[in-house]
Amino acid sequence: MIRYKVYQSKNKVSSSYGLWYARAVYDETVGLEKLAEHMANHNTPYSQGCIFGVLRDMVNCIKELVLDGKAVKLDNLAIFSASISTSGAASAKEFSITNCLRNVHLNARATGKLRTATLTSEATKKEVAEYTVNKTGKSAGDDTME
Repeated sequence: MIRYKVYQSKNKVSSSYGLWYARAVYDETVGLEKLAEHMANHNTPYSQGCIFGVLRDMVNCIKELVLDGKAVKLDNLAIFSASISTSGAASAKEFSITNCLRNVHLNARATGKLRTATLTSEATKKEVAEYTVNKTGKSAGDDTME
């Protein structure tokens, strides 16, 4: 179930000012250990510990392969790859990756059963509460997807 809160755009310089939107929220983050426990409860002969070990190693291997310039596809989940952001240089001759590299990012593009169209058509939705913003700019009482 996709939980959401409705909020009003307060950005006065945007054409969206005053319009109402929905923002997805979640109530829990499930880590690898909990995911392994969940998977072990789905009629598998493998223990939670075995599954956890495989998932932990998978994460490390995906990182290694992505940093080696490869894309890693997990069918019906995502294609993981790296991208970079750089600052500009006045000319190609002046460009140096050492001086211009700002960040390396991990991209995850949904594939198969987790593509956007599939999720949109299969998702059930539920409004959880009125959306309010506290002084820090984060929503009060929940974690929002960023």
